[in-house]
Amino acid sequence: MSFSPQVKALASYLAGEFDNKQQALEQPAWYVHLRLWIKPVPIFTDDSLTLFAEQANVIKLDQPYRPRILRLRQRDEIEVEFYMFEDITTARGAGQNQDLIQQITPEKIKFLPNCTLKVATEQFANGKYCFKTTPVTDTPCSVTYQGTTFQVFLGFEATADELQTFDKGIDPKTGKGTWGALMGAYRFTKRQDFSAELNL
Repeated sequence: MSFSPQVKALASYLAGEFDNKQQALEQPAWYVHLRLWIKPVPIFTDDSLTLFAEQANVIKLDQPYRPRILRLRQRDEIEVEFYMFEDITTARGAGQNQDLIQQITPEKIKFLPNCTLKVATEQFANGKYCFKTTPVTDTPCSVTYQGTTFQVFLGFEATADELQTFDKGIDPKTGKGTWGALMGAYRFTKRQDFSAELNL
């Protein structure tokens, strides 16, 4: 499939290894120093650009968590569908292990209803973009893990220079955040670029 320049740019901006070192140094009480990996995955290639994401505390790089799949789809607007793994142990560490990336198949993941984001695109004079997401529906995104269902707010803003993530857990009883970007976005800087792996 031929993808629009905007979809290609979004995938390129997201594909990389990131950290929020500056933010963690400036506000250590509120922001853990994280490493975030977003790697291209060769699935759904007929109609999508697909990425694997996971993160880790920099002092525990051998203990990554929140492995997930982001599927970028070109519709009336760009949409990002989220998937989780049937067994997260099969994918844990894939951000640092290309062999594990190659072993990800559609059968190992499941689509998360109500967890799709639509992407607004702003183009600048220099040909670069700013991408901002909003949920497609008002129904909360829910994730079930080990028999427990959690509500999650998903969102990000991406430019060529920075990735901001707004992901946070939500207490369904109070509607208040319980983990994640409780004091505002995590602000990530790309340290390694994986966009060449998209084969655009």
